[in-house]
Amino acid sequence: MALVLAVLTVMMAPNPVSAADRLPEFLAEIDPGTLVPGADRFGDVAGSPPVVPALAGDEVLGFVFLNSDFADATGYSGKPIHIAAGIDLSGRITGLQLLEHQEPIVLIGIPEKRVVDAIASLVGTDVAAVAEGRQPLPQVDIVSGATVTVLVMGDSVLRAGIAVVRQGRLAEVQADDVAAPAQAAERTIDMEQTEVRDWQTLVGDGSVRRLSLSVGDVNEAFERGGNEDAIARPERGEPEEPFIDLYTALATIPTVGRSLLGEAAYQQMINQLEPGEHAIVVMGEGRYSFKGSGYVRGGIFDRIELIQDVNTLRFRDRDHTRLGDVEAEGAPDFDEVSLFRIPAGYGFEPTEPWALQLLVQRATGPLDKAFTTFGLTYTPPEQYIETTPAPQVPAEPVAAGPQLGEAAALTGELAEPLWVRMWRANTGNISVALAAIGVLTVIFFFQDALVKRYRLFVWVRRGFLAFTLVWIGWIANAQLSVVNVLTFANSLITGFSWTYFLSAPLIFIFWVSVAAGILFWGRGPFCGWLCPFGALQELLNNVARALKVPQINVPWGLNERLWPIKYIIFLGLFGLSFYSVAMAEVASEVEPFKTAITLKFMRAWPFVLFAVALLVMGLFIERFFCRYLCPLGAALAIPARLAMFFPWLKRHKECGSPCQRCAKECPVQCIHPDGTINPNECIWCMHCQDLFWDEHRCPSMIQKRLRREKVASAPGAPPKLKPDAARARAVAGHPNSTPG
Repeated sequence: MALVLAVLTVMMAPNPVSAADRLPEFLAEIDPGTLVPGADRFGDVAGSPPVVPALAGDEVLGFVFLNSDFADATGYSGKPIHIAAGIDLSGRITGLQLLEHQEPIVLIGIPEKRVVDAIASLVGTDVAAVAEGRQPLPQVDIVSGATVTVLVMGDSVLRAGIAVVRQGRLAEVQADDVAAPAQAAERTIDMEQTEVRDWQTLVGDGSVRRLSLSVGDVNEAFERGGNEDAIARPERGEPEEPFIDLYTALATIPTVGRSLLGEAAYQQMINQLEPGEHAIVVMGEGRYSFKGSGYVRGGIFDRIELIQDVNTLRFRDRDHTRLGDVEAEGAPDFDEVSLFRIPAGYGFEPTEPWALQLLVQRATGPLDKAFTTFGLTYTPPEQYIETTPAPQVPAEPVAAGPQLGEAAALTGELAEPLWVRMWRANTGNISVALAAIGVLTVIFFFQDALVKRYRLFVWVRRGFLAFTLVWIGWIANAQLSVVNVLTFANSLITGFSWTYFLSAPLIFIFWVSVAAGILFWGRGPFCGWLCPFGALQELLNNVARALKVPQINVPWGLNERLWPIKYIIFLGLFGLSFYSVAMAEVASEVEPFKTAITLKFMRAWPFVLFAVALLVMGLFIERFFCRYLCPLGAALAIPARLAMFFPWLKRHKECGSPCQRCAKECPVQCIHPDGTINPNECIWCMHCQDLFWDEHRCPSMIQKRLRREKVASAPGAPPKLKPDAARARAVAGHPNSTPG
């Protein structure tokens, strides 16, 4: 993963995103009082990037800035998301207003209000305190299906706000506030203190800290959050009933570690930690697990995170060690005890305070969840800290002002680009995606060995399609779309940057694999194997065939004339995108992918009705949408002629003249009457290859088998068993087979 990130970082280097100073363009759309309460007008725009004072009469109450002027706010559409933010003189965000965006999932799909409500949680954030490390980095609520969009919004607002504060753009920020800090005394953990203490002593002197929550505490927290759906689903039980008792401690303090882990486990931990690494112990009991289930799915613990200054760390399974009982005398019998390693790259300061934040989630609907957080602050006891006075060197003042750019204004986690954080946070999903692509590559390279084993091939294909539908589509939300093509083409004209493509790691990985696949096998790897909606169509058609639903065989002449429809749709969307990307993205709703896959049919009824109608048509005409309407299939078919290895689909000299068996059984009718396969329409389902090798259904192979058997049955030839392969295939029930 580190190597991949390094390569991608190099790719990113030549494409910086520059600020556009667009705040003055939007001032007419902004109400001063909405962003800075009490303000009734704006003053003069000043500086670059610009800020504008919000005034009540002649009194300055705060300032307004545009996120995209100070930070990279490029969304998944490839266009900046413009958000105006108000900030008071103390550095607190007072209001946010979404001004302009081109995000496809928000234009049609997820209501804009849900996205706006998610970032509204940043209102009230003390940006000055975050910039100085006095408060942890706030987290925006995630909206399922619009994760990248919401993260870009929140990230850009915070980056911009911190830049405004650090650059001295507020009236009360003086140059002295950004002077270089005086050299502080050196504080280190005293490794000579090794006394083993009992549980009561550790809790009493602050070596172990506790967070105790009752059912009532959790219900009250959700009530304060104001989410009506969450309030309507309170935690069951009496208010005083325990919800969770959570304890934590810094295990690398010798006395604490030896007392809690025992001597042997403590020494093992110390031997395994690399220089600069530390470890904490987390202990819990009650109805709520601090581990959650996320670390099982993707290697990430999704209910706890470590926060120190502006740095936030979510632990992964590789950082986790499950412990048994706590060794300290008198310790409770905990349900869960875990040791978490803090990597050296996190920059953890063991002598400084830190917090363990607990995320409590509550389902508010089939797909939606509400969240509330509780903090457990840990301050290392002074008795374990050695202080070495440092020489006092007068600090040279550093002038504040616009010359301090974004990179100089940001530290900690925010100093790392959002796309890098997205890749790090999706390590588990990325591994699964790469493994799936690897498996598919093996299938394609060794397709002959697979299709000769009929039953194995059928179940491998169905199993892979089920994985594509469930994991790639419904779980990972990695359905590719024609919108991606339009966005990429538009970015080449308006200013290409890798940033927004890399913000969705799985989409990026699958697009790279599709591009590589086109050079080898045309559009088949995606359309036939990696498209969740295509998989849904084919699996439903398999069920329909098993239930004896009659299949419509479209006459060749009509079939050939229906093919161009999808190309006309794609070219229309492509041309429209040059006039207006937003309009093209709305028109791309001809794809039912967003409805059926991304939003899982949780949408307005006209969209659901359209998607269901296409799936119903697919019950009678296999892959009806893929054949005639899919603009993405058309976009991929255009460069399919570049395929280098299309002859890998083997043909007999009798194919097409006189034999029409493959042409009649092709699921998408892409084989011409003359026996040639149309690479623009082939989805590489390999059914024709299954027939090619079949000695009981392919007429050419039947003749070869009969000749061989005739030779084998000649006088003097050894006897040979004749397995009833045809019957075995009939039992297996290939969805497209007819009796031989």
